[in-house]
Amino acid sequence: MIRAAFAVLVRDLRLAVRRPGQVLQPLAFFAVVTVLFPLGYTPELDKLRQIAPGVLWVAALLASLLSLEGLFREDAQDGTLEQLVLSGQPLAALAFAKTLAHWLLTGLPLTLMAPVLGIALGVPGSAMPGILSSLALGTVTLSLVGAVGAALTLGVRRGGVLLGLLTLPLTVPTLVFGARATELAIAGEGLSGALYLLAALAVLAVTLAPLAVAAALRIGSE
Repeated sequence: MIRAAFAVLVRDLRLAVRRPGQVLQPLAFFAVVTVLFPLGYTPELDKLRQIAPGVLWVAALLASLLSLEGLFREDAQDGTLEQLVLSGQPLAALAFAKTLAHWLLTGLPLTLMAPVLGIALGVPGSAMPGILSSLALGTVTLSLVGAVGAALTLGVRRGGVLLGLLTLPLTVPTLVFGARATELAIAGEGLSGALYLLAALAVLAVTLAPLAVAAALRIGSE
């Protein structure tokens, strides 16, 4: 099972290297949205610092959604998904490997970009570790919840809008706790409570989301 999941992970990473445009699109979106706020709102760092948590997390959420629609769709079109279903390996483990690839290609780069883009919003350097920690935990949950939505909308043409409608309500707790953790980090206060809640959401998503994705993929492949 581990060998099969690792093979799926490596395959998705190799395919992404051959199509860098799909990987760079959400990262470019995240950067553009974040940088536009100082231009469209105000150049005053004090005011930008107040809205920085919401800007960073909403932009990260929307950027993560951009790459979710094609998470399983291309595999369904070329027959790879059917082979995964019939492979005899636990489909939940294979789905988790594909979701992990999505996080490595989208969630992790977004996390690493956030401190750099936070400078444009007046975020102090002392807040960078807290921002990195909160986004690292939060993007894991966003990828897993998004994978459930991508699997449920697999058989729907142009399911991007439906994917957003299904996924966004489920990501509200992550968005709230993540923005709170970022706000506390910027203020220089303790953020361990918010990080614990983000970690609990990530553990819950890791436990349940692959099972839900596997069930949705089996239904969609029938």
